[in-house]
Amino acid sequence: MNFSKAIQLICKYEGFNEKAYPDVCTGDAPFTIGYGTQYYPDGQPVCKEHCCTKKKALEYVKDEINLIEDDLNKLNLHLDNSMKEALISFIHSIGWSAFIFTNLPEYIENENWSEVADQFSRWIFDCEHNVIGNLVDRRREEIHLFFQEINESPWGSTEILLHAFRNYAATPNQIRAIRTLEEHINPQILADFGNEFDVNKGFWLD
Repeated sequence: MNFSKAIQLICKYEGFNEKAYPDVCTGDAPFTIGYGTQYYPDGQPVCKEHCCTKKKALEYVKDEINLIEDDLNKLNLHLDNSMKEALISFIHSIGWSAFIFTNLPEYIENENWSEVADQFSRWIFDCEHNVIGNLVDRRREEIHLFFQEINESPWGSTEILLHAFRNYAATPNQIRAIRTLEEHINPQILADFGNEFDVNKGFWLD
């Protein structure tokens, strides 16, 4: 299996970096190069000032994917191809150690699909707990890919809006964020949302 979809997702969202760059949280190690590589195939860490070509970076990704596949196979989760490719992209993003401490293996084994989608969607924050738009898109694509071959349709996004509604307290920051969002939403989508949500109940008095 060539894992072309996993490779596409990884390359799309990691982007290519010819020169090694430091971790955004530490300002130092671990360093990353190519398409999100932090360790070379021989196990040595990427170091400051290291460089690579796109061809070499793709080789590193394929090696990392093989390692992730081997670890996934040991879990005996009975994954179809789309599930495996989605998980490979996800694990490449967050790391195996982080993945194994999530509840994803248990939820997959029990076919608790709504919880599977929820677990994916939790990983959209940086080290300062700020939402990263790039990760929102990546998780959305990974969720859709995961469920591609089964007859299940759990929600396919990160439910940021639903969480926002649940925690709405009309603070100035929240109001400003909602107004900014509304200015950027397609008017037709906004109209459809208003009708579906029955938003007119909030405008008119009985």
